[in-house]
Amino acid sequence: MLHLKVIIMPLLAAGAATLLAACADPARRGPDTPGRGVHQTIPTSLLLRKPGGFYSDDGPDGAPPVNLDRVADAQPRVEALNAAANEPYSVFGRDYVPLRPGTPYKRQGTVSWYGRKFHGQRTASGEIYDMYAMTAAHPTLPILSYARVLNLETQRSVIVRINDRGPYSSGRLMDVSYAAAHRLGFAESALATVEVEAIYTGPAPEIAALVPKPVTPPALAQAASPVPDEPPASLPVASDRRGIFLQLGAFGARANAGNLTTRIQREFGDADWMKAGIGIELRGSLHRVQIGPYASRAEANAAVEKIREAVEIRPVVVVK
Repeated sequence: MLHLKVIIMPLLAAGAATLLAACADPARRGPDTPGRGVHQTIPTSLLLRKPGGFYSDDGPDGAPPVNLDRVADAQPRVEALNAAANEPYSVFGRDYVPLRPGTPYKRQGTVSWYGRKFHGQRTASGEIYDMYAMTAAHPTLPILSYARVLNLETQRSVIVRINDRGPYSSGRLMDVSYAAAHRLGFAESALATVEVEAIYTGPAPEIAALVPKPVTPPALAQAASPVPDEPPASLPVASDRRGIFLQLGAFGARANAGNLTTRIQREFGDADWMKAGIGIELRGSLHRVQIGPYASRAEANAAVEKIREAVEIRPVVVVK
C-alpha cells in the first residue's frame, strides 16, 4: 500500500486461540494468489476486541479466518515490475527512491500491520489489498518483490510479497498484512521488532508497461468496495489554485497521487486540518497532493503542528 501512522485500533483477543486449534483446516493457496489460503471463519459472537494495533478503527473484520496459522508463505518468483510504483516519489517532504531488483537489503527495526480499514482497497501495485494474504508494504523495496520478515522476539518468520508502499512515519520499516502479523506473533499488539531481508530469484525482471491485474480471488473482488483507477471527480487535477497549501506528497503517476489522497481521506477525514480540503495539482511532470488553501500562514502553520502530532512528520508549506 501507501500507509501512515495514525492511532490505535481494536484487535482480536483471547478465546479465538482455542477455536483455532479445534476448527482449523489446512489452507489452500490458489495458483494466482501467492500466500492466500481458503479459510473458515470465527463467529462474531466469539470475538473479544481490545485496544492494540497501529491504525485507528482498524483490526480484523467481523469474521476472520480461524486457520491463519496455516496461511502459506508467499512463494518468491520473478514478476514484472510495476512501472508507476517503482518511480522516485516524495511523501511529507521526504524523498524515496525505490531499489533496483537485486539490491541487497537487510535491516532491523519496527514493523506494524494493517487490516480491515484497507481490506479491498487498491494498493500501489494496482492489486486489491487482502489482509488474509501474505503481503506487505515497504517504502522502497521493488514492487513486485519478496522479503523474509523475522520477529526478533518470537523468532517466527514469514515470507511476504511486496505489493504496496508505506509506511512513512515513526521509523517503521514495513507494514505487513494481518495474516503475516498473526503468524509472526504480534497480531494483538501494535508493533514488533523485526529483521527484514529482501529475497530475489532469477534475473532482474522487466518493467511492466501496464499495472498487473489484481491477484485477489473473484469472491473478494466482488465483495470489496470498487476502487477507481483514477482519483475521484471531487479530487480534480488542477494547476491554477492559488493561496497557502500544505504539500503531502509528489508523484510522477497520477494513480499514485490518488492512492495517497484516498488513504489520507480515509485516515484523517474528520481531522480539523482536513477541513481546508485536499486536492492534486499537476505542476511540470509531478502530481502533488496538497491540503488547502489556508486563509493565512498562521493557520497553515497551526495545521502543520497538528499533522506533525498525528504522523510525526512535517508537511511542506507551499505559497502560490
